[in-house]
Amino acid sequence: QVQLVESGGGLVQAGGSLRLSCAASGRTASTYAMGWFRQAPGKEREFVAAIRWSGIGTWYVDSVKGRFTISRDIAKNTVYLQMNILKSEDTAVYHCAANQRGPIIAQADLYNYWGQGTQVTVSS
Repeated sequence: QVQLVESGGGLVQAGGSLRLSCAASGRTASTYAMGWFRQAPGKEREFVAAIRWSGIGTWYVDSVKGRFTISRDIAKNTVYLQMNILKSEDTAVYHCAANQRGPIIAQADLYNYWGQGTQVTVSS
């Protein structure tokens, strides 16, 4: 079992920044990658970013490239999502997830552990 706890969401004006954190505990040794997904009301869940458990290798959805940065603190077993130049369309519940099933990074069904989610609201 892997436990994931997110924090850092909130309300921010367009153009502002937020940093999300995801603290992982439990059996993390078999993890291929850690990812962030988001789901806005009435929309499907969307891959946002991912990083290999080793910390080498990152992936982003096109809409956040150049604005969001995913990183990992190995000592703290924590993954971060730094979000800059936020836009109203970034408003969603953001979930952290751990992929222990396979090496395909953006495929949500390979992520078998999920956090409870944290709300990000960007006002225009």
